[in-house]
Amino acid sequence: MASQANTKQLNLPLPRGAWVDNYEILKLISSGGFSFVYLAHDENQVPVVLKEYLPSVLALRTSGSGPLAPALSEGDLAKFRYGMKCFFEEGRALAHISHPNVVRVQNFLRFNDTVYLAMRFERGRTLQEHIKRHHGSLGEAWLRDTFSELLNGLREVHTHKLLHLDIKPANVYLRNDGSPVLIDFGAARQALSQEGMKLPPTYTPGFAAPEQHSGGQLGPWTDIYAVGAALYTCLSAASPPRADERMRKDELAPARRAFAGKCSEELLEIIDWCLQLDHNDRPQSVFELQKALRGEEVK
Repeated sequence: MASQANTKQLNLPLPRGAWVDNYEILKLISSGGFSFVYLAHDENQVPVVLKEYLPSVLALRTSGSGPLAPALSEGDLAKFRYGMKCFFEEGRALAHISHPNVVRVQNFLRFNDTVYLAMRFERGRTLQEHIKRHHGSLGEAWLRDTFSELLNGLREVHTHKLLHLDIKPANVYLRNDGSPVLIDFGAARQALSQEGMKLPPTYTPGFAAPEQHSGGQLGPWTDIYAVGAALYTCLSAASPPRADERMRKDELAPARRAFAGKCSEELLEIIDWCLQLDHNDRPQSVFELQKALRGEEVK
C-alpha cells in the first residue's frame, strides 16, 4: 500500500520474522524520515500494514538483529516522546473513523520503545502507479467519479476535526474494484514540525499548500489544494511546481490552458480553483468541492 523502500534511509527497519506484539514482520513496504511501513500478519495469518513511528533525526536503529528499540540521546528524548504522543493520538483518532474511503486503523500499540499503527491490508495499487500506467490519459468521467468518492472519505476525516496534510497520488490507494482509499496521514509529522524540529519535509513538494511551507493557517482548504494538485498530476503525469516557488514566481500553467481540449472547461476550472495560492480563493469545504465535481455547482 505504499511506494518502494528508500534504500538511503539511515535507520534500519525491523527484520523479516521480528515480532511486534502479536504481529510478525513479513517485509518492508516503504520508509522515510519519519516512519517505516511494513507488511505483517497477525497470529491468525491475517495480513496487516504496520506503521512504525521512528523519526530518523531523533532516533536511530543501527542493528536489525540485536535490540530493536531505537537509540536516543537524552537531549532528543522529550521531542521523541512528544512526536510519539502525537502519532499515538492520531492513530486513536483514526481508529474511530470507519469509512470505506479512509484506511482502517485496527490497532495502535506501544512496543520496542516506540508506537505502531496496525491498518487493514488492501489489495490494489496506488494512484501514482495508476497514473504511470496510463501516462496521464485518465478520462474525465473516471476522474470525477473517483475523486468524488475519495472526497467522501476526506469529508469524514474533516468531520472528526482531523486534516490529512499529505494527500498525493502515492497516498491514494485504488482497490482492485477501483474504489479509492486515503492512506498515510501526516498530521503527527506536522505537529512535530510546528515544534520547531528540523524533520525531513513534513509535506510533499508540489502537493503541499503554500501555508504548509510558510507556517500559515491550516484548514480543509489545505487538503483541498493537495486534491487539486493530485487532479493536475492525473492529467500531466507530473506534479505541479512547489507552492513556495509559485509564491515567488508562479510558473504553473493553469489547467484550463495546459489541458484545453483534454477535459471539459468546467473540470479544468475546478482544478485551477483548488490550486489558488490564497487559501481564501479555494473551495472552503470538501462539500463545496464535491458539488462542483458532480456538476451541481461550478465556481
